[in-house]
Amino acid sequence: MDPVKDTTTSLIQTISLFWQQVMDQIGWIFLPGWRQYQAMAVLGLILLAWGLGRITRPRLQAWARARDGWPKWQLRLLVQVRRRLTLIWFAALAWLVYLVLQQITWPSRSYMIGVAATLATVWVAIGMAAQLVRNRSLRRIVSWMLWIYATLYFLNAVDEITGFLDRLAFEFGETRISALTVITALVVVGALLGVARLLSRLFTANVRRNQDISPSMQVLTTKAVQILVYGLALYIGAQAIGLDLTGLAFLYGIIGVGLGFGLQTVVSNLVSGVIILLDKSIKPGDVISLGDTFGWIESLSARYVSVKTREGLEYLIPNEDLIANQVVNWTHSNQLVRLDIHFGTAYDDDPHQVRALAIQAASGVDRVLVSPNAPVCHIVGFGDSSVDYILRFWIRDPTAGLTNVRGNVYLALWDVFKEHRISIPFPQREVRLLGQSDDRQDAPSKAGPG
Repeated sequence: MDPVKDTTTSLIQTISLFWQQVMDQIGWIFLPGWRQYQAMAVLGLILLAWGLGRITRPRLQAWARARDGWPKWQLRLLVQVRRRLTLIWFAALAWLVYLVLQQITWPSRSYMIGVAATLATVWVAIGMAAQLVRNRSLRRIVSWMLWIYATLYFLNAVDEITGFLDRLAFEFGETRISALTVITALVVVGALLGVARLLSRLFTANVRRNQDISPSMQVLTTKAVQILVYGLALYIGAQAIGLDLTGLAFLYGIIGVGLGFGLQTVVSNLVSGVIILLDKSIKPGDVISLGDTFGWIESLSARYVSVKTREGLEYLIPNEDLIANQVVNWTHSNQLVRLDIHFGTAYDDDPHQVRALAIQAASGVDRVLVSPNAPVCHIVGFGDSSVDYILRFWIRDPTAGLTNVRGNVYLALWDVFKEHRISIPFPQREVRLLGQSDDRQDAPSKAGPG
């Protein structure tokens, strides 16, 4: 016998039987009598709730826009109420009709209306609670799963659906995989990962608020906790669905060998990232230079470091490069940075006056420190056409840029030298053409006939 054909036939029979049961339940609801009356009442309440929603939704929106000074969470709550206004109206009307029928007639004659009111209320509550999930796609998945489960639960159909899903299975030797097992695995693992993500975010927020922990240790701690929490969630999820992990030991060994040979660069970057976080050589906010790249560190990750330049470019530098190459950290121990500017003046200008004017110009520029490290100016040589100087000054905020402060100091030098008639010489060359005498150069040009 063909096992695949037998499995397919069994699945078709199971689906057919389940569909027949569903149709029988629908026919049972619309049988003449109080069941039919309740079904018609529910349909009427749906139409009435839709009409009331169309009428009240614009008014609620206008009233919400007039609320000035309300906290954001209250405004978000109003938005969610507006989106579910029809369902809220239906739940309120259904409960009102249900309570009235409970008082004037037999309880069985309002059973369906009570179930409809309960489902509407639960659906509203699930929609509101699902807003705690920030990811939109994940929020939709969670909402639909909870809505389906709640509907089946209050319709007393959980056992039937569970049995149906368990019968939808494939068997491969001794392994049996059913639709119920797959759904259970997705729900359990998804819920555990959601809890792990929430715990990770709470822990990360608490660590970042702790000023006693350095930025690099904050990153290292949060990464370690994330790996631990997510790994534990996957392990618990696998155990909850009955997956035996001990039988995968040989597979783990093969994967480890493959990682060792094929992912050497990735592993090297991971280890380098851990070393960087432990020795605190660089941390978020530091200004570094690596080759032609100059900028400040935006973030540290397991594989690379994000460095943002003044041009707005963001370089992703592998952690291994930061360990193997020479890195200039402008803010490793403190934020003080010294900058040098070279310039020259004519030999006719007094060098004592030039030095004093240069220090005065630099001291008047914003961001240039005057205490405790004041600007200094020294003669560094006598050039071919100028006396050469070096102007040194300090700044405390290299993250604000270096080129701009240099440019401002150059402008200040230009202004103060122009005011005091200090000249900045430039090379001049005299070119003579050989083979032409002075007489020939001074001879008058031939006059034309006239």
